[in-house]
Amino acid sequence: MTLPLIESLNIGLPRKELLQGKEYFTGIVKKSASGPVRLTMNGFEGDGVGDTKHHGGPDKAVCVYSLEHYQYWERTLGTKLPDAAFGENLTVSGLQEADVNIGDIFQLGTALVQVSQPRQPCNTLAARFGRSDMVKLVVDAGRTGFYMRMLKEGVVKQGDALSLVKKDDHAITVAFANSVFHHNRKDSDGIERVLSAPALSASWRESFEKLRSQLA
Repeated sequence: MTLPLIESLNIGLPRKELLQGKEYFTGIVKKSASGPVRLTMNGFEGDGVGDTKHHGGPDKAVCVYSLEHYQYWERTLGTKLPDAAFGENLTVSGLQEADVNIGDIFQLGTALVQVSQPRQPCNTLAARFGRSDMVKLVVDAGRTGFYMRMLKEGVVKQGDALSLVKKDDHAITVAFANSVFHHNRKDSDGIERVLSAPALSASWRESFEKLRSQLA
C-alpha cells in the first residue's frame, strides 16, 4: 500500500495582502519550504494566521489539502493554480476527506498529529480566488481539506510520508462531518454521530452542539 506523501510543505507569516482590491491581514499566501520545519503545538515555525479568532490554535496547527483536488479546481475554474492555492501547510497526495476519520493519528516526520476537524473555507479564500462564490463551491464539492492538531512535537519536510498510527474507531470521516454540517443540518442522528468523536475540535463541537440545540 502506497503511503500518503507530503508533496509540498508550505509556510508564511501573516502580512497585508491586496486581494481583489481589498486589503487583508492574512497568512493565506504561503511558500514551499526548502528544508525541514519544526512543528509545535500552534503550528509550523515561520507560519501564522492573521485572523486568530477564527484560525490557528492547537486544534488547527496543521492545514492539509489534497493534491488530487487541484485538477478538479483547475477544470472548474478554468485556470492554473499556484502552489498552496488554498493556504494549506501540507499539500498531500493519496489522502482525501473520505479517507480520514476525525481522531486518526499519523506519524508526520518525527512529529505525531491527529485529525481534528474539516477546514472551514472563508471569505479570504474567496478573495484570493476572485470568486464571491468560492466558499459555496468548496463546500458543495466537499473538497475542503482538514486540520490536524500536534500530539508530539517534531520536524517535518517535503517528501515525508503520513504513516497511519491509529485509526479512530468512531469512524466519523471528515467527508461525513462536512456533509452533516453543510448539507444535512437537521440530521439529528448525524449530529450525534459527529459529536461522539472525542477528538472533534472545540470549535466544531460547539457548532454541532448548537445544531443539536436548535432541533430540541
